[in-house]
Amino acid sequence: MGGNKIKRRIGLTLLNVVFIILCFVGMIPILYALILSVSDGNNALSSSLSLLPKKFTLHNYSAIFIEEPFVLWLKNSVILSIGTCVLAMGTSVVAAYSFSRHRYKGRKSILKLLLLLNAFPQILSMFAIFRLFKECNMLNSRVGLVIIYAGSMCIFSIWNMKGYFDTIPIEIEEASKIDGASDMKLLRKVILPLARPAIIVTAVMVLIFVWNEYLFATTFMLNDKSYTLAGGLYQLQANDYSRSWPLFSAAAILVSIPILIVFFCIQKYMVSGLTAGGVKG
Repeated sequence: MGGNKIKRRIGLTLLNVVFIILCFVGMIPILYALILSVSDGNNALSSSLSLLPKKFTLHNYSAIFIEEPFVLWLKNSVILSIGTCVLAMGTSVVAAYSFSRHRYKGRKSILKLLLLLNAFPQILSMFAIFRLFKECNMLNSRVGLVIIYAGSMCIFSIWNMKGYFDTIPIEIEEASKIDGASDMKLLRKVILPLARPAIIVTAVMVLIFVWNEYLFATTFMLNDKSYTLAGGLYQLQANDYSRSWPLFSAAAILVSIPILIVFFCIQKYMVSGLTAGGVKG
Protein backbone atom coordinates (compact mmCIF):
# COMPACT_ATOMS: atom_id res chain seq x y z
CA MET A 1 0.00 0.00 0.00
CA GLY A 2 2.79 2.36 0.93
CA GLY A 3 4.73 1.42 -2.25
CA ASN A 4 1.75 2.29 -4.46
CA LYS A 5 1.41 5.67 -2.76
CA ILE A 6 5.11 6.43 -3.32
CA LYS A 7 4.87 5.41 -7.00
CA ARG A 8 1.81 7.62 -7.41
CA ARG A 9 3.59 10.62 -5.88
CA ILE A 10 6.63 10.05 -8.11
CA GLY A 11 4.38 9.81 -11.16
CA LEU A 12 2.55 13.03 -10.28
CA THR A 13 5.85 14.80 -9.62
CA LEU A 14 7.25 13.75 -12.99
CA LEU A 15 4.01 14.80 -14.67
CA ASN A 16 4.17 18.22 -13.03
CA VAL A 17 7.80 18.61 -14.11
CA VAL A 18 6.84 17.81 -17.71
CA PHE A 19 4.01 20.36 -17.59
CA ILE A 20 6.33 23.03 -16.16
CA ILE A 21 8.87 22.38 -18.90
CA LEU A 22 6.16 22.62 -21.56
CA CYS A 23 5.01 25.94 -20.07
CA PHE A 24 8.53 27.33 -20.23
CA VAL A 25 8.92 26.14 -23.83
CA GLY A 26 5.64 27.81 -24.75
CA MET A 27 6.80 31.05 -23.14
CA ILE A 28 10.04 31.23 -25.15
CA PRO A 29 8.51 33.32 -28.01
CA ILE A 30 6.90 35.68 -25.48
CA LEU A 31 10.14 36.09 -23.53
CA TYR A 32 12.05 36.68 -26.76
CA ALA A 33 9.55 39.36 -27.84
CA LEU A 34 9.87 41.00 -24.41
CA ILE A 35 13.68 41.00 -24.64
CA LEU A 36 13.54 42.35 -28.18
CA SER A 37 11.14 45.15 -27.18
CA VAL A 38 13.68 46.58 -24.71
CA SER A 39 16.64 46.14 -27.05
CA ASP A 40 18.39 48.86 -29.01
CA GLY A 41 18.79 47.97 -32.67
CA ASN A 42 17.05 45.70 -35.15
CA ASN A 43 18.79 42.42 -34.39
CA ALA A 44 15.77 40.09 -34.38
CA LEU A 45 17.11 37.90 -37.16
CA SER A 46 20.71 37.83 -36.02
CA SER A 47 22.35 34.47 -35.34
CA SER A 48 23.33 35.39 -31.77
CA LEU A 49 20.63 34.73 -29.18
CA SER A 50 20.97 36.46 -25.83
CA LEU A 51 18.82 36.05 -22.74
CA LEU A 52 19.38 39.71 -21.85
CA PRO A 53 19.34 42.74 -24.16
CA LYS A 54 22.79 44.04 -25.05
CA LYS A 55 21.60 47.60 -24.48
CA PHE A 56 18.46 48.14 -22.37
CA THR A 57 16.11 50.90 -23.56
CA LEU A 58 12.44 51.86 -23.29
CA HIS A 59 12.60 53.97 -26.44
CA ASN A 60 10.51 51.45 -28.39
CA TYR A 61 7.61 51.80 -25.95
CA SER A 62 7.71 55.59 -25.98
CA ALA A 63 7.99 55.60 -29.78
CA ILE A 64 4.78 53.55 -30.05
CA PHE A 65 2.83 56.34 -28.35
CA ILE A 66 4.70 59.30 -29.83
CA GLU A 67 5.54 58.26 -33.39
CA GLU A 68 2.62 55.90 -34.07
CA PRO A 69 -1.17 56.38 -33.59
CA PHE A 70 -1.28 53.58 -31.03
CA VAL A 71 -3.83 55.36 -28.82
CA LEU A 72 -6.18 55.70 -31.81
CA TRP A 73 -5.82 52.01 -32.61
CA LEU A 74 -6.50 51.22 -28.96
CA LYS A 75 -9.59 53.42 -28.95
CA ASN A 76 -11.01 51.70 -32.06
CA SER A 77 -10.39 48.23 -30.59
CA VAL A 78 -12.02 49.16 -27.27
CA ILE A 79 -15.11 50.57 -29.00
CA LEU A 80 -15.47 47.51 -31.23
CA SER A 81 -14.88 45.10 -28.33
CA ILE A 82 -17.40 46.73 -26.00
CA GLY A 83 -19.99 47.18 -28.76
CA THR A 84 -19.65 43.55 -29.85
CA CYS A 85 -19.86 42.24 -26.27
CA VAL A 86 -23.01 44.24 -25.57
CA LEU A 87 -24.75 43.19 -28.80
CA ALA A 88 -23.59 39.56 -28.82
CA MET A 89 -24.25 38.89 -25.14
CA GLY A 90 -27.54 40.80 -25.12
CA THR A 91 -28.95 38.54 -27.83
CA SER A 92 -27.15 35.31 -26.92
CA VAL A 93 -28.23 35.18 -23.27
CA VAL A 94 -31.93 35.40 -24.15
CA ALA A 95 -31.59 32.97 -27.07
CA ALA A 96 -29.58 30.46 -25.01
CA TYR A 97 -32.14 30.55 -22.21
CA SER A 98 -34.95 30.04 -24.71
CA PHE A 99 -33.22 27.04 -26.29
CA SER A 100 -32.50 25.57 -22.86
CA ARG A 101 -35.87 25.93 -21.17
CA HIS A 102 -38.54 25.99 -23.89
CA ARG A 103 -39.50 23.05 -26.10
CA TYR A 104 -40.94 24.39 -29.34
CA LYS A 105 -41.10 23.07 -32.89
CA GLY A 106 -37.87 23.45 -34.84
CA ARG A 107 -35.72 24.06 -31.76
CA LYS A 108 -33.24 21.26 -32.43
CA SER A 109 -33.17 22.05 -36.15
CA ILE A 110 -32.25 25.67 -35.44
CA LEU A 111 -29.45 24.61 -33.08
CA LYS A 112 -28.05 22.22 -35.68
CA LEU A 113 -28.31 24.89 -38.36
CA LEU A 114 -26.40 27.37 -36.19
CA LEU A 115 -23.71 24.76 -35.59
CA LEU A 116 -23.50 24.08 -39.32
CA LEU A 117 -23.15 27.77 -40.12
CA ASN A 118 -20.37 28.06 -37.56
CA ALA A 119 -18.46 25.27 -39.33
CA PHE A 120 -17.97 27.31 -42.51
CA PRO A 121 -14.83 29.49 -42.74
CA GLN A 122 -15.62 33.16 -42.33
CA ILE A 123 -13.54 34.07 -45.35
CA LEU A 124 -16.14 32.43 -47.62
CA SER A 125 -18.65 35.14 -46.72
CA MET A 126 -16.23 38.04 -46.98
CA PHE A 127 -16.94 38.95 -50.62
CA ALA A 128 -20.72 38.90 -50.11
CA ILE A 129 -20.46 41.01 -46.96
CA PHE A 130 -18.14 43.47 -48.71
CA ARG A 131 -20.61 43.95 -51.57
CA LEU A 132 -23.49 44.34 -49.12
CA PHE A 133 -21.62 46.89 -47.02
CA LYS A 134 -20.60 48.81 -50.12
CA GLU A 135 -24.23 49.06 -51.25
CA CYS A 136 -25.30 50.16 -47.75
CA ASN A 137 -22.38 52.64 -47.37
CA MET A 138 -21.15 50.79 -44.29
CA LEU A 139 -17.49 50.44 -45.25
CA ASN A 140 -15.21 52.12 -42.70
CA SER A 141 -18.12 51.85 -40.24
CA ARG A 142 -17.66 50.55 -36.73
CA VAL A 143 -21.35 49.62 -36.63
CA GLY A 144 -20.95 47.30 -39.59
CA LEU A 145 -17.91 45.62 -38.07
CA VAL A 146 -19.72 45.19 -34.73
CA ILE A 147 -22.59 43.47 -36.56
CA ILE A 148 -20.14 41.06 -38.25
CA TYR A 149 -18.33 40.29 -35.00
CA ALA A 150 -21.54 39.84 -33.03
CA GLY A 151 -22.99 37.55 -35.67
CA SER A 152 -19.79 35.50 -35.75
CA MET A 153 -19.65 35.01 -31.97
CA CYS A 154 -23.36 34.62 -31.27
CA ILE A 155 -23.34 30.94 -32.21
CA PHE A 156 -20.50 30.11 -29.82
CA SER A 157 -22.12 32.21 -27.10
CA ILE A 158 -25.50 30.54 -27.49
CA TRP A 159 -24.11 27.01 -27.37
CA ASN A 160 -21.80 27.69 -24.43
CA MET A 161 -24.43 29.40 -22.29
CA LYS A 162 -27.16 26.96 -23.24
CA GLY A 163 -25.06 24.18 -21.76
CA TYR A 164 -24.70 26.16 -18.55
CA PHE A 165 -28.42 26.96 -18.36
CA ASP A 166 -29.13 23.23 -18.71
CA THR A 167 -27.20 22.59 -15.48
CA ILE A 168 -29.38 25.01 -13.46
CA PRO A 169 -32.15 23.02 -11.70
CA ILE A 170 -35.53 23.87 -13.14
CA GLU A 171 -37.05 23.57 -9.63
CA ILE A 172 -35.52 26.97 -8.80
CA GLU A 173 -37.48 28.57 -11.63
CA GLU A 174 -40.68 26.76 -10.72
CA ALA A 175 -40.43 28.05 -7.15
CA SER A 176 -39.92 31.60 -8.43
CA LYS A 177 -42.91 31.34 -10.76
CA ILE A 178 -45.07 30.16 -7.86
CA ASP A 179 -44.06 33.36 -6.06
CA GLY A 180 -45.36 35.34 -9.05
CA ALA A 181 -42.15 36.15 -10.96
CA SER A 182 -42.56 36.86 -14.68
CA ASP A 183 -40.26 35.32 -17.30
CA MET A 184 -38.12 38.47 -17.68
CA LYS A 185 -37.93 39.02 -13.93
CA LEU A 186 -37.02 35.37 -13.46
CA LEU A 187 -34.25 35.69 -16.02
CA ARG A 188 -32.95 38.96 -14.56
CA LYS A 189 -33.18 38.19 -10.84
CA VAL A 190 -32.58 34.43 -10.66
CA ILE A 191 -31.00 32.95 -13.79
CA LEU A 192 -28.46 35.66 -14.63
CA PRO A 193 -26.88 35.69 -11.14
CA LEU A 194 -26.63 31.88 -11.20
CA ALA A 195 -25.15 31.90 -14.70
CA ARG A 196 -22.62 34.63 -13.93
CA PRO A 197 -19.52 32.42 -14.50
CA ALA A 198 -20.69 31.33 -17.95
CA ILE A 199 -21.72 34.85 -18.94
CA ILE A 200 -18.41 36.37 -17.83
CA VAL A 201 -16.30 33.71 -19.53
CA THR A 202 -18.31 33.90 -22.75
CA ALA A 203 -18.06 37.69 -22.80
CA VAL A 204 -14.29 37.48 -22.34
CA MET A 205 -14.03 34.96 -25.19
CA VAL A 206 -15.94 37.40 -27.40
CA LEU A 207 -13.66 40.20 -26.24
CA ILE A 208 -10.51 38.21 -27.06
CA PHE A 209 -11.86 37.36 -30.53
CA VAL A 210 -12.57 40.99 -31.38
CA TRP A 211 -9.31 42.20 -29.82
CA ASN A 212 -7.20 39.85 -31.96
CA GLU A 213 -9.32 39.79 -35.12
CA TYR A 214 -7.37 40.89 -38.19
CA LEU A 215 -9.02 39.76 -41.42
CA PHE A 216 -12.33 41.65 -41.26
CA ALA A 217 -10.76 44.67 -39.56
CA THR A 218 -8.27 45.22 -42.40
CA THR A 219 -10.79 44.37 -45.14
CA PHE A 220 -13.69 46.60 -44.14
CA MET A 221 -11.72 49.41 -42.50
CA LEU A 222 -10.02 51.17 -45.42
CA ASN A 223 -9.00 54.34 -43.59
CA ASP A 224 -5.77 54.65 -41.58
CA LYS A 225 -7.68 56.32 -38.75
CA SER A 226 -10.10 53.38 -38.44
CA TYR A 227 -7.47 50.67 -37.93
CA THR A 228 -7.73 48.44 -34.89
CA LEU A 229 -4.74 47.18 -32.92
CA ALA A 230 -4.41 44.12 -35.17
CA GLY A 231 -4.44 46.29 -38.28
CA GLY A 232 -2.04 48.74 -36.69
CA LEU A 233 0.43 45.96 -35.92
CA TYR A 234 0.34 44.96 -39.56
CA GLN A 235 1.03 48.53 -40.64
CA LEU A 236 4.15 48.58 -38.49
CA GLN A 237 5.55 45.74 -40.60
CA ALA A 238 4.06 46.70 -43.98
CA ASN A 239 7.14 48.55 -45.22
CA ASP A 240 10.30 46.48 -45.68
CA TYR A 241 12.51 49.58 -45.49
CA SER A 242 11.12 51.05 -42.27
CA ARG A 243 10.46 47.73 -40.53
CA SER A 244 11.57 47.67 -36.90
CA TRP A 245 11.23 44.41 -35.02
CA PRO A 246 11.89 45.95 -31.58
CA LEU A 247 9.14 48.51 -32.22
CA PHE A 248 6.80 45.78 -33.41
CA SER A 249 7.60 43.64 -30.35
CA ALA A 250 6.91 46.55 -28.01
CA ALA A 251 3.56 47.15 -29.70
CA ALA A 252 2.67 43.45 -29.47
CA ILE A 253 3.48 43.40 -25.75
CA LEU A 254 1.31 46.49 -25.16
CA VAL A 255 -1.56 44.94 -27.12
CA SER A 256 -1.40 41.80 -24.95
CA ILE A 257 -1.42 43.58 -21.59
CA PRO A 258 -5.15 44.56 -21.45
CA ILE A 259 -6.24 41.02 -22.32
CA LEU A 260 -3.91 39.57 -19.69
CA ILE A 261 -5.34 41.90 -17.06
CA VAL A 262 -8.91 40.92 -17.97
CA PHE A 263 -7.98 37.22 -17.98
CA PHE A 264 -6.40 37.33 -14.52
CA CYS A 265 -9.40 39.23 -13.15
CA ILE A 266 -11.87 36.53 -14.28
CA GLN A 267 -9.59 33.53 -13.81
CA LYS A 268 -11.71 32.11 -10.98
CA TYR A 269 -14.68 31.89 -13.35
CA MET A 270 -12.81 30.19 -16.21
CA VAL A 271 -13.02 26.55 -15.09
CA SER A 272 -16.66 26.59 -13.98
CA GLY A 273 -17.77 28.74 -16.90
CA LEU A 274 -16.20 26.58 -19.61
CA THR A 275 -16.61 23.09 -18.19
CA ALA A 276 -20.22 23.49 -17.07
CA GLY A 277 -21.07 24.95 -20.46
CA GLY A 278 -20.02 21.71 -22.11
CA VAL A 279 -21.81 19.31 -19.79
CA LYS A 280 -25.05 19.19 -21.72
CA GLY A 281 -25.80 20.01 -25.33
